[in-house]
Amino acid sequence: MTDVAPDTDSNAKAYSVSELAFALKRTLEDAYGFVRLRAELSKVTHHSNGHVYLTLKDERSAIDGVVWKGSVKNLSVRPEHGLEVIVTGKITTYPAGSRYQIVIETMEVAGVGALLAQLERLKAKLHGEGLFDPARKQPLPTMPATIGVITSPTGAVIRDILHRIRDRWPCRVIVWPCVVQGEAAAAQVGNAIQRFNALPLDGPVPRPDILIVARGGGSVEDLWAFNDETLARTVAAGAIPLISAVGHETDTTLIDFVSDRRAPTPTAAAEMATPVLPELRAYIGDLSSRLHRCGGRAVEDRRGRVEHAGRALARVPDLVEMAAQRFNLASSRLGAGLSRNVAAHGTDLVKVSSRLSPSLLQRPQ
Repeated sequence: MTDVAPDTDSNAKAYSVSELAFALKRTLEDAYGFVRLRAELSKVTHHSNGHVYLTLKDERSAIDGVVWKGSVKNLSVRPEHGLEVIVTGKITTYPAGSRYQIVIETMEVAGVGALLAQLERLKAKLHGEGLFDPARKQPLPTMPATIGVITSPTGAVIRDILHRIRDRWPCRVIVWPCVVQGEAAAAQVGNAIQRFNALPLDGPVPRPDILIVARGGGSVEDLWAFNDETLARTVAAGAIPLISAVGHETDTTLIDFVSDRRAPTPTAAAEMATPVLPELRAYIGDLSSRLHRCGGRAVEDRRGRVEHAGRALARVPDLVEMAAQRFNLASSRLGAGLSRNVAAHGTDLVKVSSRLSPSLLQRPQ
């Protein structure tokens, strides 16, 4: 048996595994330091450390991805399973496992159609759980003493709501400021709803009788925070009646279906939440007038009855005289009638006594 000597004339370098792995890493990162990728999200995991792990896939392939904690807040859309997106980032490898992934820096929806398709799936899910059932919706209070408003502290929306409430109804308004667009909007609005519901009834800060969640109009992407599933469940679980006033009349978001009432505009929400004080005063005045009129008619009716009874009482002596005459006539006839009755019974007694004899008392032997 003859051993084969190694070919010492070969120019091919013998890499170690680590050298090859890191060489491939450098090659990939240099060649794909910036990529733009369109794909569908799956296996989305929001880790407790703030990072987001996911898989990007199409009909034939898939690639793992990660969004580091510092980049999550800059995303224009919250990563969710089934959402079609366009991401930008860089390709990197994990040498210890011979795997590559994309580190995502930006993420946007691939189109309005993808957003609406995702929204329809979520609507069907919540509808199946009964969250849209009209029977679970609460009636709005007629005359609220305190109104809670959840919206941006700046802009025309809060000014319109406060101005409209001030013109209609004297009450206390508590504004909970929060962002109403972007990644943090859903969490901040949901937190405000929970904090309002957690207020004690007799605490230093009065618990609102009704809540208004408001935002001005915008594109589907601008209003997308109000299609968040967690926010919708928070609205549905609230004990305080809530009016949703997001966008314009043609805009519809998920919380519109779970709220107790939907308003087409923020101004309309203020009108739904409050009565009109001058109208109430006029209504009370009308009721007072009707009460006086009804009372007057009742008094007149009773007065007429009393007068009629009084006229009837004026005939009482005549009625007594007629009764007295009938009594006198009857009493004058009573003596003669009694005499005739005694005579008739005496005649009958004589007839019977003539037939009586002692022999009738003897019994036969």
